[in-house]
Amino acid sequence: MKLFLRNFIAVVVGLLVGGTVNMALVMVGPHLIPPPPGVNMEDAKSLAAGAHLLEARHFLFPFLAHAGGTLVGALVAHLIGAGPRSALSYGVGVVFLAGGVAAALMIPAPTWFIALDLLACYLPMSWLAARIGERLRPVAAK
Repeated sequence: MKLFLRNFIAVVVGLLVGGTVNMALVMVGPHLIPPPPGVNMEDAKSLAAGAHLLEARHFLFPFLAHAGGTLVGALVAHLIGAGPRSALSYGVGVVFLAGGVAAALMIPAPTWFIALDLLACYLPMSWLAARIGERLRPVAAK
């Protein structure tokens, strides 16, 4: 029971930290790469109406937010957890992937971005987090 609780907390903390990193990058993005006039990146209706005005550069921070949030969240879960820590990293990645699929269905974006986002941000970043976590916190010798 103690192992389950520790791993559950690790995943929850990983999701919270990863979500915070994601949101911070999403909020900073429009300040560094301003959207076209009349497009409010924080309003779904405005974003939908002005999606055709967005250029590839406007998708840089959403991509970095999704990849960075997943990487950091999965790494945190890996470092806090016990037992099968890589599975915790992948668990965080799967939850973020589900969020990415939901966002892809709700927020207008070009097909190239949706494909890149779903294929490169979530599971590859959780794999990378597991590899980094293994180097930072190696499995004890048997």
